[in-house]
Amino acid sequence: MFSKDKWSEVIEALTSNVFRTILTAFGVFWGIFILCILLAAGKGLENGVKKGFAGISANSMFMWTMPTTKPYDGLPKGRRYNFKIDDVAAIKSEVDGLKYISPRNQLGGFRGTNNVTHGLKSGAYNVYGDYPEIIKQEPTDIIEGRFINYNDIDQARKVAVIGEGVKKELFEVGEPVLGSYIKVQGVNFMIIGIYKRKSSPDGNIEEAQKNIFVPFTAFSRAFNFGNIVGWMAITAEDDKSVTALKSSIFDVVKSRHRISPDDNNAIGNFDLYEQFKKISGLFTALNFVAYFIGVLILFSGVIGISNIMLIVVKERTKEIGIRRALGATPWQIRGQILFEAVFLTIISGMAGISFATLVLFGINKALEFAPSQDSMFINPSVDFVTVLIALVILIFAGLLAGFIPAQNAIRVKPVEALRTE
Repeated sequence: MFSKDKWSEVIEALTSNVFRTILTAFGVFWGIFILCILLAAGKGLENGVKKGFAGISANSMFMWTMPTTKPYDGLPKGRRYNFKIDDVAAIKSEVDGLKYISPRNQLGGFRGTNNVTHGLKSGAYNVYGDYPEIIKQEPTDIIEGRFINYNDIDQARKVAVIGEGVKKELFEVGEPVLGSYIKVQGVNFMIIGIYKRKSSPDGNIEEAQKNIFVPFTAFSRAFNFGNIVGWMAITAEDDKSVTALKSSIFDVVKSRHRISPDDNNAIGNFDLYEQFKKISGLFTALNFVAYFIGVLILFSGVIGISNIMLIVVKERTKEIGIRRALGATPWQIRGQILFEAVFLTIISGMAGISFATLVLFGINKALEFAPSQDSMFINPSVDFVTVLIALVILIFAGLLAGFIPAQNAIRVKPVEALRTE
């Protein structure tokens, strides 16, 4: 129940020495402010790092061949081999829990020689021979036309999907793109789509817009790859871990290519799921450190409040004696002191949260005007749950700060208190 007298007493006690109260409250203010800023900074860094995974199926891995490192079945170590298109079907049939397997071949690259021409213009681009599933494994938006489909695969159509970067470099402004042709190492491909990348795992968005995708079958025929597969992108079902399935996939490949079961270096791989889990674990640790440091700073402020409440109790010894003499119970005295401590803690803590909110608002506004394409720091923020946790910490801290002074207050004997000058 609201008590005007109680609130008047609280305000009078805290404003009797305003400067002292402000200095005492600053410890809690600063502690909760640092806690919010540390958590927001960790979230901003997490958002920036995970942006690189945006649109990518994180439960995926990429697999390629490496020279064997152990002799096996009469074959020497150091032997080179190639994945075959039949390996894809074998992995699908023998390993349960896989969602997509995308075999891929590749030509060229932006660091190589010019391999693609259109009219009088030419450029060096990555040209990929792919299956339709690859678009579900990589962050790609089709902004014009369409992507490769299984009719293109079955009929080995010489069609291509190009990136915005390729369009800008090979075509004039306003020139029709869809339905026109580019030459890849002298072979004509008709453009059926234009894509735009959402993000790139290596952070190089500009170069990610300069790839060309063609049907795997047309690629193999046009460039004499036969049934060779350069590498594979493999994604597990949502309820499975590709990391857990990795050894089974390797066993299938090893048995088909006469590789020693103990040769763990004959198959190269990049486990995206494993890396994603490591990153998630890193940010969990960072959040723990932020809470640990913030709470330590906060409790240093709580100690200050506890000290000031001890002084307040000492200054109000005669008042407490009078109240006891008039019939105030120990719980009423204790409750008043605890109430004052909690009130001061919450007010200073909420001021810290408010100030942190303003600082984060300013940082986010500044980031909106900064180049964000390759930014590793995005939208630093603190969620509502964190604010609730902070409030719980504040209430607990206030009770803790007032407990010892409250205990001292109820030990005051009315007769001795009334004699105090």
